[in-house]
Amino acid sequence: MSFRSVLFWIHLAAGVVCGLVIGLLCVTGTLLAFEKELTAWAERDARVVAVPTGQPAPLPLADLQARLRTAFPDAKPASIVVSRDPAAAVAFSVGRVGGYYADPYTGTIRQPASTRVAAFMQSAVEWHRYLGFSGTDSRPRGKLVTGIANLAFTVLAVTGLYLWLPRSWSWRALRPTIWFTQNNSARARDWNWHHVVGFWTAPVLIALTLTALPISFRWGGTLLYTLTGTPLPASGPESSGAPPPAAKIPPPPAGAAAVDRDTLLAKVKQELPQWQTITVRFAAPGAGQPATFTVRESGTWPRTATTTLQYDPYSGKLLRRDGYGDLSAARQIRAWTRFLHTGEALGPVAQAIAGLASLGGAVLVFTGLALAWRRFFRRPDPPARRGTG
Repeated sequence: MSFRSVLFWIHLAAGVVCGLVIGLLCVTGTLLAFEKELTAWAERDARVVAVPTGQPAPLPLADLQARLRTAFPDAKPASIVVSRDPAAAVAFSVGRVGGYYADPYTGTIRQPASTRVAAFMQSAVEWHRYLGFSGTDSRPRGKLVTGIANLAFTVLAVTGLYLWLPRSWSWRALRPTIWFTQNNSARARDWNWHHVVGFWTAPVLIALTLTALPISFRWGGTLLYTLTGTPLPASGPESSGAPPPAAKIPPPPAGAAAVDRDTLLAKVKQELPQWQTITVRFAAPGAGQPATFTVRESGTWPRTATTTLQYDPYSGKLLRRDGYGDLSAARQIRAWTRFLHTGEALGPVAQAIAGLASLGGAVLVFTGLALAWRRFFRRPDPPARRGTG
Protein backbone atom coordinates (compact mmCIF):
# COMPACT_ATOMS: atom_id res chain seq x y z
CA MET A 1 0.00 0.00 0.00
CA SER A 2 1.42 3.37 -0.99
CA PHE A 3 1.97 6.25 1.44
CA ARG A 4 -0.82 8.18 -0.23
CA SER A 5 -3.21 5.24 0.27
CA VAL A 6 -2.28 5.03 3.97
CA LEU A 7 -3.03 8.74 4.40
CA PHE A 8 -6.31 8.35 2.53
CA TRP A 9 -7.55 5.61 4.86
CA ILE A 10 -6.42 7.59 7.94
CA HIS A 11 -8.30 10.58 6.54
CA LEU A 12 -11.39 8.51 5.84
CA ALA A 13 -11.38 6.75 9.23
CA ALA A 14 -10.94 10.00 11.20
CA GLY A 15 -13.76 11.63 9.27
CA VAL A 16 -16.20 8.73 9.65
CA VAL A 17 -15.53 8.21 13.37
CA CYS A 18 -15.50 11.86 14.45
CA GLY A 19 -17.45 13.53 11.64
CA LEU A 20 -20.66 14.30 13.51
CA VAL A 21 -18.88 15.87 16.49
CA ILE A 22 -16.58 17.82 14.16
CA GLY A 23 -19.65 19.08 12.32
CA LEU A 24 -21.12 20.27 15.61
CA LEU A 25 -17.88 22.06 16.50
CA CYS A 26 -17.86 23.76 13.10
CA VAL A 27 -21.45 24.97 13.29
CA THR A 28 -21.11 26.29 16.83
CA GLY A 29 -17.68 27.74 16.01
CA THR A 30 -19.21 29.70 13.14
CA LEU A 31 -21.73 31.24 15.55
CA LEU A 32 -19.19 31.93 18.29
CA ALA A 33 -16.75 33.79 16.03
CA PHE A 34 -18.89 36.91 16.58
CA GLU A 35 -20.51 35.98 19.91
CA LYS A 36 -19.76 39.30 21.63
CA GLU A 37 -20.79 41.44 18.69
CA LEU A 38 -24.05 39.57 18.07
CA THR A 39 -25.01 39.67 21.75
CA ALA A 40 -24.23 43.39 22.01
CA TRP A 41 -26.34 44.09 18.91
CA ALA A 42 -29.29 42.08 20.24
CA GLU A 43 -29.16 43.90 23.57
CA ARG A 44 -28.58 47.38 22.17
CA ASP A 45 -31.87 48.57 23.69
CA ALA A 46 -30.23 48.42 27.10
CA ARG A 47 -26.55 48.84 26.24
CA VAL A 48 -26.80 52.01 24.14
CA VAL A 49 -27.83 55.35 25.69
CA ALA A 50 -28.69 58.78 24.30
CA VAL A 51 -25.90 61.29 24.87
CA PRO A 52 -27.33 64.59 26.18
CA THR A 53 -26.47 67.85 24.50
CA GLY A 54 -23.17 69.08 25.84
CA GLN A 55 -22.32 65.60 27.11
CA PRO A 56 -22.45 66.30 30.87
CA ALA A 57 -20.22 64.43 33.30
CA PRO A 58 -21.48 60.92 34.08
CA LEU A 59 -22.97 60.17 37.46
CA PRO A 60 -20.70 58.66 40.12
CA LEU A 61 -20.52 54.86 40.26
CA ALA A 62 -21.70 54.94 43.86
CA ASP A 63 -24.85 56.75 42.75
CA LEU A 64 -25.47 54.26 39.93
CA GLN A 65 -25.01 51.31 42.25
CA ALA A 66 -27.41 52.83 44.79
CA ARG A 67 -30.00 53.18 42.04
CA LEU A 68 -29.41 49.55 41.03
CA ARG A 69 -30.04 48.38 44.61
CA THR A 70 -33.25 50.41 44.69
CA ALA A 71 -34.53 49.11 41.35
CA PHE A 72 -33.33 45.52 41.79
CA PRO A 73 -32.72 44.73 45.48
CA ASP A 74 -31.70 41.15 44.73
CA ALA A 75 -29.06 42.10 42.14
CA LYS A 76 -25.54 41.00 43.10
CA PRO A 77 -23.21 42.17 40.32
CA ALA A 78 -19.71 40.72 40.27
CA SER A 79 -18.17 43.63 38.39
CA ILE A 80 -18.83 46.99 36.80
CA VAL A 81 -17.72 47.80 33.26
CA VAL A 82 -17.17 51.42 32.26
CA SER A 83 -16.64 52.32 28.60
CA ARG A 84 -14.98 55.36 27.07
CA ASP A 85 -17.75 55.41 24.45
CA PRO A 86 -20.13 58.16 25.61
CA ALA A 87 -23.10 56.25 24.16
CA ALA A 88 -22.34 53.06 26.13
CA ALA A 89 -24.23 52.26 29.32
CA VAL A 90 -22.38 51.30 32.47
CA ALA A 91 -22.69 47.51 32.75
CA PHE A 92 -23.26 45.66 36.01
CA SER A 93 -22.27 42.08 35.14
CA VAL A 94 -23.80 39.08 36.88
CA GLY A 95 -22.63 36.32 34.52
CA ARG A 96 -22.48 35.38 30.86
CA VAL A 97 -26.23 35.92 30.37
CA GLY A 98 -28.20 38.93 31.51
CA GLY A 99 -26.91 41.81 33.58
CA TYR A 100 -28.00 45.36 34.32
CA TYR A 101 -27.20 48.53 32.43
CA ALA A 102 -27.21 52.05 33.86
CA ASP A 103 -27.58 55.23 31.86
CA PRO A 104 -24.55 57.19 33.13
CA TYR A 105 -26.34 60.53 32.61
CA THR A 106 -29.83 59.86 33.98
CA GLY A 107 -29.16 56.92 36.28
CA THR A 108 -31.93 54.86 34.69
CA ILE A 109 -31.38 51.13 35.26
CA ARG A 110 -32.36 48.83 32.42
CA GLN A 111 -32.22 45.22 31.39
CA PRO A 112 -32.36 43.95 27.79
CA ALA A 113 -35.90 43.35 26.58
CA SER A 114 -34.75 39.94 25.43
CA THR A 115 -31.76 37.81 26.40
CA ARG A 116 -32.58 35.03 23.96
CA VAL A 117 -29.53 35.70 21.78
CA ALA A 118 -27.22 35.69 24.81
CA ALA A 119 -28.82 32.48 26.09
CA PHE A 120 -28.55 30.89 22.65
CA MET A 121 -24.86 31.84 22.43
CA GLN A 122 -24.28 30.40 25.89
CA SER A 123 -25.89 27.15 24.75
CA ALA A 124 -23.58 27.18 21.71
CA VAL A 125 -20.61 27.58 24.06
CA GLU A 126 -21.78 24.62 26.15
CA TRP A 127 -22.11 22.42 23.06
CA HIS A 128 -18.84 23.64 21.57
CA ARG A 129 -16.83 23.00 24.73
CA TYR A 130 -18.65 20.24 26.56
CA LEU A 131 -20.94 18.61 23.97
CA GLY A 132 -23.92 19.96 25.89
CA PHE A 133 -23.04 18.21 29.13
CA SER A 134 -23.56 20.06 32.40
CA GLY A 135 -22.31 19.43 35.91
CA THR A 136 -18.80 18.93 37.26
CA ASP A 137 -18.93 15.17 36.67
CA SER A 138 -20.22 15.21 33.08
CA ARG A 139 -18.43 18.24 31.65
CA PRO A 140 -14.94 16.66 31.67
CA ARG A 141 -16.28 13.76 29.59
CA GLY A 142 -17.82 16.13 27.08
CA LYS A 143 -14.64 18.18 26.95
CA LEU A 144 -12.61 15.03 26.30
CA VAL A 145 -14.86 14.05 23.37
CA THR A 146 -14.68 17.50 21.78
CA GLY A 147 -10.92 17.58 22.36
CA ILE A 148 -10.45 14.24 20.59
CA ALA A 149 -12.67 15.42 17.74
CA ASN A 150 -10.57 18.57 17.48
CA LEU A 151 -7.41 16.43 17.23
CA ALA A 152 -9.07 14.34 14.54
CA PHE A 153 -9.98 17.53 12.69
CA THR A 154 -6.30 18.55 12.74
CA VAL A 155 -5.39 15.19 11.22
CA LEU A 156 -8.11 15.60 8.59
CA ALA A 157 -6.93 19.09 7.61
CA VAL A 158 -3.25 18.09 7.38
CA THR A 159 -3.82 14.84 5.48
CA GLY A 160 -6.43 16.53 3.33
CA LEU A 161 -3.90 19.13 2.18
CA TYR A 162 -1.53 16.36 1.13
CA LEU A 163 -4.23 14.33 -0.58
CA TRP A 164 -5.35 17.45 -2.44
CA LEU A 165 -2.04 17.58 -4.34
CA PRO A 166 -2.96 16.66 -7.92
CA ARG A 167 -1.04 14.01 -9.81
CA SER A 168 -0.76 16.44 -12.68
CA TRP A 169 -0.27 20.18 -12.36
CA SER A 170 -2.05 21.00 -15.59
CA TRP A 171 -4.89 23.52 -15.35
CA ARG A 172 -7.37 20.87 -16.44
CA ALA A 173 -6.41 18.66 -13.49
CA LEU A 174 -6.02 21.55 -11.07
CA ARG A 175 -9.24 23.47 -11.69
CA PRO A 176 -11.75 20.99 -10.14
CA THR A 177 -9.75 20.98 -6.91
CA ILE A 178 -9.51 24.75 -6.45
CA TRP A 179 -12.82 26.03 -7.87
CA PHE A 180 -16.41 24.93 -8.33
CA THR A 181 -17.36 23.23 -11.58
CA GLN A 182 -20.50 22.02 -13.32
CA ASN A 183 -21.19 18.46 -12.12
CA ASN A 184 -23.41 15.77 -13.60
CA SER A 185 -23.96 13.75 -10.41
CA ALA A 186 -24.26 14.21 -6.65
CA ARG A 187 -21.05 12.23 -6.15
CA ALA A 188 -19.11 14.49 -8.53
CA ARG A 189 -20.58 17.57 -6.84
CA ASP A 190 -19.58 16.34 -3.36
CA TRP A 191 -16.09 15.47 -4.58
CA ASN A 192 -15.69 18.90 -6.16
CA TRP A 193 -17.03 20.79 -3.13
CA HIS A 194 -14.96 18.70 -0.70
CA HIS A 195 -11.75 19.50 -2.54
CA VAL A 196 -12.46 23.17 -3.24
CA VAL A 197 -13.64 24.05 0.26
CA GLY A 198 -10.81 22.00 1.78
CA PHE A 199 -8.21 23.74 -0.36
CA TRP A 200 -9.31 27.23 0.70
CA THR A 201 -10.05 26.54 4.35
CA ALA A 202 -7.51 23.89 5.43
CA PRO A 203 -4.71 26.33 6.45
CA VAL A 204 -7.14 28.33 8.60
CA LEU A 205 -8.70 25.17 10.06
CA ILE A 206 -5.26 23.86 11.02
CA ALA A 207 -4.61 27.13 12.91
CA LEU A 208 -8.02 26.99 14.60
CA THR A 209 -7.62 23.37 15.71
CA LEU A 210 -4.04 23.76 16.93
CA THR A 211 -4.92 26.83 19.00
CA ALA A 212 -7.69 24.80 20.66
CA LEU A 213 -5.28 22.17 22.02
CA PRO A 214 -4.23 24.17 25.13
CA ILE A 215 -7.95 24.74 25.82
CA SER A 216 -8.99 21.12 25.32
CA PHE A 217 -6.13 19.28 27.00
CA ARG A 218 -4.02 19.87 30.06
CA TRP A 219 -1.00 18.50 28.21
CA GLY A 220 -1.57 21.13 25.51
CA GLY A 221 -1.12 23.89 28.06
CA THR A 222 1.83 22.09 29.66
CA LEU A 223 3.49 21.81 26.25
CA LEU A 224 3.60 25.61 25.98
CA TYR A 225 5.54 25.77 29.25
CA THR A 226 7.93 23.05 28.07
CA LEU A 227 8.58 24.64 24.67
CA THR A 228 9.22 28.08 26.18
CA GLY A 229 11.23 26.81 29.12
CA THR A 230 8.79 28.39 31.57
CA PRO A 231 8.53 26.80 35.04
CA LEU A 232 5.18 25.08 35.40
CA PRO A 233 3.07 26.33 38.33
CA ALA A 234 2.28 23.77 41.01
CA SER A 235 -1.40 24.01 40.13
CA GLY A 236 -0.72 23.23 36.46
CA PRO A 237 -0.85 25.40 33.33
CA GLU A 238 -2.73 28.66 33.83
CA SER A 239 -5.46 29.79 31.46
CA SER A 240 -5.18 32.96 29.41
CA GLY A 241 -7.67 34.71 31.67
CA ALA A 242 -6.12 33.71 35.00
CA PRO A 243 -5.85 36.82 37.21
CA PRO A 244 -2.48 37.92 38.57
CA PRO A 245 -1.67 37.16 42.21
CA ALA A 246 -3.55 39.37 44.64
CA ALA A 247 -1.45 42.16 46.10
CA LYS A 248 -0.93 42.22 49.86
CA ILE A 249 -2.74 45.05 51.62
CA PRO A 250 -0.90 46.80 54.47
CA PRO A 251 -2.87 46.78 57.74
CA PRO A 252 -5.12 49.87 57.68
CA PRO A 253 -5.13 52.34 60.58
CA ALA A 254 -7.83 51.85 63.17
CA GLY A 255 -11.14 53.21 61.95
CA ALA A 256 -9.84 53.83 58.41
CA ALA A 257 -12.56 54.23 55.78
CA ALA A 258 -12.38 52.72 52.33
CA VAL A 259 -11.61 55.04 49.43
CA ASP A 260 -14.67 55.41 47.21
CA ARG A 261 -14.65 53.76 43.81
CA ASP A 262 -14.88 56.96 41.81
CA THR A 263 -11.67 58.31 43.34
CA LEU A 264 -9.87 55.09 42.45
CA LEU A 265 -11.45 55.08 38.98
CA ALA A 266 -10.05 58.57 38.39
CA LYS A 267 -6.61 57.28 39.39
CA VAL A 268 -6.93 54.43 36.88
CA LYS A 269 -7.85 56.81 34.07
CA GLN A 270 -4.85 58.98 34.94
CA GLU A 271 -2.53 55.96 35.10
CA LEU A 272 -3.72 54.62 31.71
CA PRO A 273 -4.94 57.60 29.63
CA GLN A 274 -5.54 55.42 26.51
CA TRP A 275 -8.14 53.32 28.31
CA GLN A 276 -11.14 52.06 26.36
CA THR A 277 -12.95 49.92 28.94
CA ILE A 278 -12.38 49.50 32.67
CA THR A 279 -13.73 46.54 34.60
CA VAL A 280 -14.09 47.32 38.30
CA ARG A 281 -13.90 44.55 40.89
CA PHE A 282 -14.10 46.07 44.31
CA ALA A 283 -13.99 43.84 47.38
CA ALA A 284 -16.14 44.75 50.36
CA PRO A 285 -14.32 46.69 53.10
CA GLY A 286 -12.68 44.33 55.55
CA ALA A 287 -12.44 41.49 53.02
CA GLY A 288 -8.67 41.84 52.88
CA GLN A 289 -8.70 42.12 49.07
CA PRO A 290 -7.33 44.95 46.94
CA ALA A 291 -9.51 47.08 44.68
CA THR A 292 -8.88 45.57 41.23
CA PHE A 293 -9.32 47.26 37.84
CA THR A 294 -8.83 45.47 34.51
CA VAL A 295 -8.19 47.93 31.69
CA ARG A 296 -8.29 47.46 27.94
CA GLU A 297 -6.45 50.20 26.04
CA SER A 298 -6.42 51.35 22.44
CA GLY A 299 -3.43 50.52 20.29
CA THR A 300 -2.27 47.55 22.36
CA TRP A 301 -0.71 44.47 20.79
CA PRO A 302 -2.12 41.94 20.92
CA ARG A 303 -5.52 43.63 20.61
CA THR A 304 -6.97 41.56 23.45
CA ALA A 305 -4.24 42.42 25.96
CA THR A 306 -5.31 43.99 29.25
CA THR A 307 -3.60 45.66 32.19
CA THR A 308 -4.62 44.92 35.77
CA LEU A 309 -4.16 47.55 38.48
CA GLN A 310 -4.54 46.71 42.18
CA TYR A 311 -5.02 49.46 44.75
CA ASP A 312 -5.03 49.59 48.52
CA PRO A 313 -8.76 50.12 49.23
CA TYR A 314 -7.95 52.28 52.28
CA SER A 315 -5.07 54.50 51.14
CA GLY A 316 -5.69 54.45 47.39
CA LYS A 317 -2.03 53.55 46.76
CA LEU A 318 -1.22 51.52 43.65
CA LEU A 319 0.06 48.16 44.91
CA ARG A 320 0.60 46.20 41.74
CA ARG A 321 0.43 46.63 37.96
CA ASP A 322 0.36 43.64 35.60
CA GLY A 323 0.22 43.80 31.81
CA TYR A 324 0.84 41.53 28.85
CA GLY A 325 4.59 42.19 29.03
CA ASP A 326 4.66 40.93 32.63
CA LEU A 327 3.29 37.50 31.70
CA SER A 328 5.56 34.51 31.28
CA ALA A 329 6.37 33.42 27.73
CA ALA A 330 3.95 30.50 28.08
CA ARG A 331 1.13 32.79 29.27
CA GLN A 332 1.82 35.23 26.43
CA ILE A 333 1.51 32.45 23.84
CA ARG A 334 -1.59 31.16 25.63
CA ALA A 335 -3.13 34.63 25.37
CA TRP A 336 -2.52 34.57 21.63
CA THR A 337 -3.84 31.06 21.07
CA ARG A 338 -7.01 31.74 23.07
CA PHE A 339 -8.08 34.63 20.85
CA LEU A 340 -6.58 33.35 17.61
CA HIS A 341 -9.02 30.46 17.99
CA THR A 342 -11.86 32.85 17.18
CA GLY A 343 -9.81 35.32 15.12
CA GLU A 344 -10.48 38.04 17.70
CA ALA A 345 -6.75 38.60 18.27
CA LEU A 346 -6.37 40.01 14.75
CA GLY A 347 -9.60 41.96 14.39
CA PRO A 348 -12.96 41.72 12.59
CA VAL A 349 -11.50 40.55 9.26
CA ALA A 350 -9.76 37.64 10.97
CA GLN A 351 -12.96 36.86 12.89
CA ALA A 352 -14.86 36.72 9.60
CA ILE A 353 -12.22 34.42 8.10
CA ALA A 354 -12.38 32.14 11.16
CA GLY A 355 -16.18 32.05 10.95
CA LEU A 356 -16.18 31.28 7.21
CA ALA A 357 -13.54 28.58 7.67
CA SER A 358 -15.66 26.98 10.40
CA LEU A 359 -18.67 27.08 8.10
CA GLY A 360 -16.51 25.53 5.42
CA GLY A 361 -15.59 22.80 7.91
CA ALA A 362 -19.29 21.94 8.22
CA VAL A 363 -19.46 21.62 4.42
CA LEU A 364 -16.41 19.34 4.51
CA VAL A 365 -18.11 17.10 7.08
CA PHE A 366 -21.28 16.82 4.99
CA THR A 367 -19.53 16.14 1.69
CA GLY A 368 -16.97 13.83 3.31
CA LEU A 369 -19.62 11.67 4.98
CA ALA A 370 -21.63 11.61 1.77
CA LEU A 371 -18.61 10.40 -0.19
CA ALA A 372 -17.86 7.78 2.49
CA TRP A 373 -21.47 6.54 2.40
CA ARG A 374 -21.34 6.08 -1.34
CA ARG A 375 -18.01 4.27 -1.08
CA PHE A 376 -19.29 1.69 1.42
CA PHE A 377 -22.97 1.52 0.54
CA ARG A 378 -23.01 2.26 -3.17
CA ARG A 379 -25.88 0.57 -4.93
CA PRO A 380 -24.89 -1.67 -7.83
CA ASP A 381 -25.72 -0.36 -11.25
CA PRO A 382 -29.05 -1.76 -12.54
CA PRO A 383 -28.70 -4.46 -15.23
CA ALA A 384 -29.03 -3.27 -18.80
CA ARG A 385 -32.40 -3.93 -20.35
CA ARG A 386 -32.42 -6.52 -23.11
CA GLY A 387 -34.11 -5.87 -26.37
CA THR A 388 -37.46 -7.63 -27.14
CA GLY A 389 -37.10 -7.91 -30.89
